[in-house]
Amino acid sequence: PAGDVQMGDDTTTANGNAHPVDPKEAAHADRLAKLKGILSGEKSIQLTLQFLYSHNRSDLLILKTIKQAVETSGNVCHSATICSNAIMHAGTTVDTFLRENLEWLSKATNWAKFSATAGLGVIHRGHLQQGRALMAPYLPQNGAVGGGSPYSEGGALYALGLIHANHGEGIKQFLRESLRNTSAEVIQHGACLGLGLASLGTADEEVFEDIKNVLYTDSAVAGEAAGIGMGLLMVGTASEKAGEMLAYAHDTQHEKIIRGLALGIALTMYGREEEADTLIEQMTRDQDPILRYGGMYALALAYRGTANNKAIHQLLHFAVSDVSDDVRRTAVMGLGFVLYNEPEQTPRIVSLLSESYNPHVRYGAALAVGISCAGTGLSDAISLLEPLTSDVVDFVRQGALIAMAIVMIQTNESFDSRVGTFRRQLQKIILDKHEDTMSKMGAILASGILDAGGRNVTIKLRSRNKHDKLTAVIGLAVFTQFWHWYPLLYFISLAFSPTAIIGLNSNLEVPKFEFMSHAKPSLFEYPKPTTQQATTSAVELPTAILSTYAKAKSRAKKDAESKAAANQEKTAAEAESKAANQEKSTEDASGSTSGKAADAMQVDSSAEKKAAEPEPAFQILTNPARVVPLQEKFIKFIEGSRYVPVRPAPCGGFILLRDTQPSEAEELVVLTDAPATGQPVPGASAMAVDDEPQPPQPFEYLS
Repeated sequence: PAGDVQMGDDTTTANGNAHPVDPKEAAHADRLAKLKGILSGEKSIQLTLQFLYSHNRSDLLILKTIKQAVETSGNVCHSATICSNAIMHAGTTVDTFLRENLEWLSKATNWAKFSATAGLGVIHRGHLQQGRALMAPYLPQNGAVGGGSPYSEGGALYALGLIHANHGEGIKQFLRESLRNTSAEVIQHGACLGLGLASLGTADEEVFEDIKNVLYTDSAVAGEAAGIGMGLLMVGTASEKAGEMLAYAHDTQHEKIIRGLALGIALTMYGREEEADTLIEQMTRDQDPILRYGGMYALALAYRGTANNKAIHQLLHFAVSDVSDDVRRTAVMGLGFVLYNEPEQTPRIVSLLSESYNPHVRYGAALAVGISCAGTGLSDAISLLEPLTSDVVDFVRQGALIAMAIVMIQTNESFDSRVGTFRRQLQKIILDKHEDTMSKMGAILASGILDAGGRNVTIKLRSRNKHDKLTAVIGLAVFTQFWHWYPLLYFISLAFSPTAIIGLNSNLEVPKFEFMSHAKPSLFEYPKPTTQQATTSAVELPTAILSTYAKAKSRAKKDAESKAAANQEKTAAEAESKAANQEKSTEDASGSTSGKAADAMQVDSSAEKKAAEPEPAFQILTNPARVVPLQEKFIKFIEGSRYVPVRPAPCGGFILLRDTQPSEAEELVVLTDAPATGQPVPGASAMAVDDEPQPPQPFEYLS
């Protein structure tokens, strides 16, 4: 097949007079090019990028409120807000919030600057053609360290990895050169993470050697990223190189390097099940708690999505018996990865652990439920997480808030009223000046995850065909490392999956056609945009009660009781009088009320009529359309439609369509390409933060 592609390319580029192009060969080459685009994933990435850009429904007022609320809350909340914005706009290419708040953004220094720059990679994720051009202002120049900040340069290299995650052939060489040409550990840190992401699962020997050379410099900061990068590169290979990594973890004195290598070793065992048992046994029996911690990840990832009884038993054993809180927390969290194919089981299995005396175990239980039930809106999961969101320990509240957002993503208030309650709880925590930093950070991140990808993505660890999504599982596994290192928060973007139905014709173009959702529109609509009044309302705080007030209240209560006894007979008499005149009073009241209502509601009569109309039981959707996972079972194709799906029972995602009227001209949907400069979406809802009225017409003032 490769020879055919080459031949097709040669004939099309040859001199037309000497070698005329055979139409059959040209058509064959065109079909092969389309097939290559499908198999490489580039076509689906391009269509997804266009969909997320054109359907972006981010609510910038939420971000504006968060920004105003955390002005004085310190660097952690500042960085969390930048991260929340990146997650909220993941894959949309819309960086309006950052460009409108450049002065506020400039407060980010050192590693906060690294994270802020890396966030651009999440916003522009999938922009494969323009990725390097977008990040050019921040990148090391000519492969060497430029005059800019090493933190922004390192963050930019990490961002390139996020943009090209799992599709990094075009950027891999540049990242390798940047890694070789620097001795700054911050830039090495970003380059190792970027290379790991861009070369995900390729097991490229040359890249491995480049990253290993950084590891052997024994720099704590660069070594941690090198360990993770090596794991990403060798993910799922069960390579013998894991033994080298384990040996170096025993030799080094740096905890950061040991932790990075522990996670890297776990990544190499992804999906290997029994093959990984020997290494898992070796790690879980190690004296170093950090390597036992890595053993929990190795166990969870080796048996991901299998609900294997032996793995569950081992994780539960370590969750209650290990002396290290880190190991116990990770063991409980690992249950989420093992059980994500049976999300209904997870709340039941971890319910007792969620009531543990140990806050680390409670935190692990929260994230286990979040990971396992991601994007399901499962009622049992929400019920288990609700009490944890008001736990007495700050980091447990943080974990529960993040887990709740992961479960509730793409679920609205009409489907489950607790979603609205949770959104209001997040707002209250963010606005409360007395709330601790950890909880506030959790609430800020949860706000971003709830509205991720312009409210058009969910978190899915399995495909529609029940295959495990390696990139998504790995993304969530590294994301949970934010406990130790905040920049790893961005790995959650690898788990995002667009909630869309995109119908394609035989030329892989998007035709105009309609289909039906047999469910009430309110069940699956976008969350309603926030209003200025709602976001700026003051948080009610408990009133201070003085001792003198308590005494006065007690005296008043006694007086009230004595008066009540004295007036009891009088009250009975009045009641009889009222009963006698009730009929007349009711008639008079109804007459006057109807008159007043007619006057008061005259202006809103049209709105009243509209509200009185019953909600339709179905909704007509136009290709391409946002369709959330819970809505897919209600999707039906209209009989007699020009386009019908090639497969009889499509669920969602990309659907190939057969044209029943091929002789007629097609009407295609013009999908706008995301701009290279990340311009805001024209006309997108809630894009203008300050919607001010137009100034009045010029006039003359006469006294």
